[in-house]
Amino acid sequence: MNTIVEHLTGMSTLTDQVVATNFLINAKSGVRNYAMAVTEAGTPEVKAVLTKHLEEAIDTHERIMAYMIERGWYHPWNTADQIRLDLMNIDTALKAPML
Repeated sequence: MNTIVEHLTGMSTLTDQVVATNFLINAKSGVRNYAMAVTEAGTPEVKAVLTKHLEEAIDTHERIMAYMIERGWYHPWNTADQIRLDLMNIDTALKAPML
């Protein structure tokens, strides 16, 4: 994000977390879409290509998730902590100045 915009909005400390969260959401969507496509594949060749892409999407999701867990931005195995973090992020977003 542009450093001027980050400074004006007070969001500089959340930029990496927001980008990583969006990337994780998109990676999850990709996994879901590839999994569905594999089940609908019309030929073994198409199924093999889609399966390869699915495996790569799963690997990408795992790497993003590990990155976020390491930084304390994601708590997939601790629901209470994740809810607490989500509520803090919601509160921060609601308090952010409007542009």
